[in-house]
Amino acid sequence: MDYLSITGPSRLGGSIEISGAKNAALPLIAATLLCDRPVVVNNIPDVADIRTLLKLLGKLGSRFVFEEHTLTIDNESIENTTATYDIVKTMRASILVLGPLLARFGRCEVSLPGGCAIGQRPIDLHLKALEQMGATIEIKNGYVVATAPEGLVGTRIIFDKVTVTGSENIIMAAALAKGKTELINVAKEPEVVQLCEVLQKAGVEIEGIGTGELIVHGTDREPVCFEEFSIIPDRIEAGTYLCAAAITYSTITLEGVRPDHLDAVTAKLHEAGCRVACEGDKMTLHPAARLRSFDISTTEYPGFPTDLQAQFMALATQAEGVSIIEERLFENRFMHVSELQRLGASIHLKGNTATLNGPIQLLGADVMATDLRASSALVLAGLAASGVTNVHRIYHLDRGYEGLHDKLHKLGAKIERLSE
Repeated sequence: MDYLSITGPSRLGGSIEISGAKNAALPLIAATLLCDRPVVVNNIPDVADIRTLLKLLGKLGSRFVFEEHTLTIDNESIENTTATYDIVKTMRASILVLGPLLARFGRCEVSLPGGCAIGQRPIDLHLKALEQMGATIEIKNGYVVATAPEGLVGTRIIFDKVTVTGSENIIMAAALAKGKTELINVAKEPEVVQLCEVLQKAGVEIEGIGTGELIVHGTDREPVCFEEFSIIPDRIEAGTYLCAAAITYSTITLEGVRPDHLDAVTAKLHEAGCRVACEGDKMTLHPAARLRSFDISTTEYPGFPTDLQAQFMALATQAEGVSIIEERLFENRFMHVSELQRLGASIHLKGNTATLNGPIQLLGADVMATDLRASSALVLAGLAASGVTNVHRIYHLDRGYEGLHDKLHKLGAKIERLSE
């Protein structure tokens, strides 16, 4: 099993290219199920989650070629509509095939996502919405069995709470439904917006893109025809590298980014004393003379993203004063706290709020990644720590960061990927 060995403290410099957004690519690859002819998608990150979804589509009958960040996929010959547990268990986003499969074929069986305890990161909002559109939903032997032999019918759906994958699933389902579907309390994340924009260019009329209320005019099971398109830049990857520059008091430039997707992030970096300069699709972070403490409360876009909470917690260990970080979206998003404490971080955890006292001189140690974003937080802490930090279980990192150690090495970090 591979691990990362980081010798710090580091000073970084130079520029790197930001990859396409995994969280935009996954629903858009699933959306190609709505089409019965070849589709070309550019700027796809080569990460484990993408490979997992493609493996799933291959089992359904998709034919595809994925090389040099370009995917050519043809879903004309799909006959199998069962997404099996052996793949779905490894990636929750596999549930995104539910909406498009049901809308196009009128039936599907999709395994409940791995570790899915309905009530925590539930899919009940997806299922409730599909039932409102006329589907019959049953849970059998760990699978969602969905049928709508006459197709889905547009209706008015109010999401009880904002759900990104739920919004994406139902938008895709509504694209082939009969009549119009009104969606209320829709997620406004850039990844949801791009899904709508691509579907619109494919011939699906969608009103209200970028707002919390959408009207999707369905094609009545007529497959859509996608034009060639490119995945938007990964705002979470960009935010992670901005934190890498800030925590090491370094100046770096990111290329191929969407600064407008990072307003909440750059606002907090400014609060911490850093300066972020934007020019076109480039962002340059100029470090603080001395990092200042800051407060964060995660929320839905355009608020501060939960996917950057862990990275900013690592940054807060080096900020002068008391920082308070409140996690409002996921109850188990603080698993990195104990690992940061192994490096010397002063963190007090109470409920969904972490209080950090800084700055603290972190000391290298062996730490264990528990999830994707926690992994990157430990890497950031390792860049600031004195001595050697070994980050284990980095298969979590491989799910969402393409060549992280290569990019950090290019910026000047002393980092190696080794095998245990």
